[in-house]
Amino acid sequence: MARVVAVLGLGRFGQALVKTLIEEGAEVIAIDVDKEQVEKIKDIATHAIQLDREDEEALRACGVADADVAVVAVGALEPSVMNTAILSKMGVKEIIARATSDLHAHILSTVGATRVVFPEKDIGIRVAKGIMVPGLREYVEVGEDYCLAEVKAGERLIGKSLRELDLKSRFSINVVIIKKTEVIQVNDHPVERERMVLPTADYVLREGDCLVIVGETEKVEDFERHTK
Repeated sequence: MARVVAVLGLGRFGQALVKTLIEEGAEVIAIDVDKEQVEKIKDIATHAIQLDREDEEALRACGVADADVAVVAVGALEPSVMNTAILSKMGVKEIIARATSDLHAHILSTVGATRVVFPEKDIGIRVAKGIMVPGLREYVEVGEDYCLAEVKAGERLIGKSLRELDLKSRFSINVVIIKKTEVIQVNDHPVERERMVLPTADYVLREGDCLVIVGETEKVEDFERHTK
């Protein structure tokens, strides 16, 4: 059964969220007071509704109270706090709210958010890491001192097996998956396709392979520098 997600606020963050949720198979109730924003998403969302996000009765009428998850995608302090408080009052079990500062996050948690996200902060961190550690293709924090990162196999790794590299002992990191790029023929034309591999210790790294690794942030960055 598909999860039902209510997204309140259809700015750029909210719209991107709706599109991705739909692609992942969720049923999405997309809500905004702005008719123009609703129009942009009406052909994508399961239900796109123009209404006052602070109208509890209207929210209940369109099924928000029964959603598995509700996301407050509004960035402004006052409306995001009001929306979160109303969802909590309605009894929504999981409420994810967008914050722009630590104080904002604290207030959202106080009024009922079960999880707070910082889209601008997260993007800033990822861009900065890409500048300072160029080999990190993707970077996601998974705790205060840990991260999940995608690192392209450098010259020092190519042609060696994971057993031989012994990354767990040498760098205290774990290889979760290997991403490979293959060329296949589609209608007699070569097309690049990405494939995921769950590696064994005997897997030999090849040019173009990317390692998805997890570990302490400092160790992950040390490993990336070592691969060059």
